[in-house]
Amino acid sequence: MSSSAPAVIAFDLDGTLVDTAPDLLDTLDIVLDEAGAPRLPREETRKMIGAGARALVNRGLAAAGMTVDEAEGDRLFARFLAHYEAHIADFSRPFPGLVEALDVLSARGHKLAVCTNKLEYLSVELLSRLGLKDRFAVIAGADTFPVHKPDARHLLGTIERAGGIPTRAVMVGDSATDVITARNARVPSIVVPFGYTDTPAAELGGDVLIEHFDHLPETVEKLLNGA
Repeated sequence: MSSSAPAVIAFDLDGTLVDTAPDLLDTLDIVLDEAGAPRLPREETRKMIGAGARALVNRGLAAAGMTVDEAEGDRLFARFLAHYEAHIADFSRPFPGLVEALDVLSARGHKLAVCTNKLEYLSVELLSRLGLKDRFAVIAGADTFPVHKPDARHLLGTIERAGGIPTRAVMVGDSATDVITARNARVPSIVVPFGYTDTPAAELGGDVLIEHFDHLPETVEKLLNGA
């Protein structure tokens, strides 16, 4: 594929495209209640988001001082998925300026994609409920490929499915996982500061930090042009 390939802008989902913390953490509270564990402060659990639902459940249980066997862990994880799917967009909303930025990128002929450690069916459901699904050529979740972020093949596979090539791609995310994934794939990265990392966004090592999605289109163009 030549340099005439469309540019692919790949986005993380939780904490990047959409503020999903309210519904994720409400669901975690339900699971902790059922496990007989104390609920945790939101400022603590918010930082646990980003590695997928099972990791969130496991981190929450560990932080609450709970140890469960494999069968109980599986049951609580299944309970999390069922409750979360039913309430996936009760309070989750796109971050300010996102929709407008996507409009500009699409108008410029760029392909938009999602590369997330959220399970694919949950990612599709969330974006569908928010009216965003059809904006993305590809929605690649944690289970779409045999590997997931920070493995470069998750991002590279997403770019390929969108009809692009790595040298004409940009990764947008909120965490070290996103930055490391992009670096592993040799793709430039843009970091947003409103996500769910306990490391300050400016210290994540991305190529560019933007404070608002208003700045996304111009930043994408600069990176694609090697500026």
